[in-house]
Amino acid sequence: MKHSPKGVSIHPDPQALVSTTAARLITKLVDVQSRRGEATVVLTGGTVGIATLEAVTANPARTAVDWTKVNFWWGDERFLPAGDPELNSVQARQAMLDPLGVPAGRIHAVASADEAETVEDAAADYARQLADAAAAEHLATGFEPVDPRLPRFDVLLLGVGPDAHIASLFPETPGVRTVGATTVAVRDAPKPPPERISLTLESINTAFEVWLGVAGNDKAGAVGLALAGAGEIQVPAAGAHGRTKTRWLIDQAAASQLSQRLFDSDDRDAGDED
Repeated sequence: MKHSPKGVSIHPDPQALVSTTAARLITKLVDVQSRRGEATVVLTGGTVGIATLEAVTANPARTAVDWTKVNFWWGDERFLPAGDPELNSVQARQAMLDPLGVPAGRIHAVASADEAETVEDAAADYARQLADAAAAEHLATGFEPVDPRLPRFDVLLLGVGPDAHIASLFPETPGVRTVGATTVAVRDAPKPPPERISLTLESINTAFEVWLGVAGNDKAGAVGLALAGAGEIQVPAAGAHGRTKTRWLIDQAAASQLSQRLFDSDDRDAGDED
């Protein structure tokens, strides 16, 4: 596995990528819980995202985490009826949340198309959930967030599309340009379904750590552009940054268009910051 000063870890294949990311996530949650008792993760969907959750469930070290004290949110969700197998929340429940016995009160899903009349209503409801959680967290712990409308995000997981989209923030669309809001309703996503709910880039960047998991040759161009410093409106993945750490966790195929300069020095992964 290669490392770079840019926080890039390259794995030989998708299986190695997801298994290593799962182990890394377990370790991070143990560390956070040892210091604070609770931890919060923002989940993503997609092939790599769900495979990572399945790898967490299969990892014997999972028992080191108190899953009753981990809060789960989503970076984005499709606006579909409750129970639809294409919902990120449904896939996450099947892959990890239900097998590990995560309490319902720790799972903060976006309202489905059965629960909200419009995608805008669902986005507004999700923003309210986030704000309520932030207020409760402040009262319980005194934590002062970067944005008082958002709870603390310890780790925020993202996938990256071939077009360099993250969450449901697509290039050159209103969603990626949204400022001053924690969530955004998407009506014109260039991939189905067109209606989605997403955290804004501002919300994503309040996370202490942002991890971008990417596999496949079809993502190589997006990874190359993002790490070369492209603009976030055209390449949304370039705009995702954790407050203390940004990790690009990719396989060899997705790394095929990276500049060699990213690997001119050896990155030992500095210790986690709080």
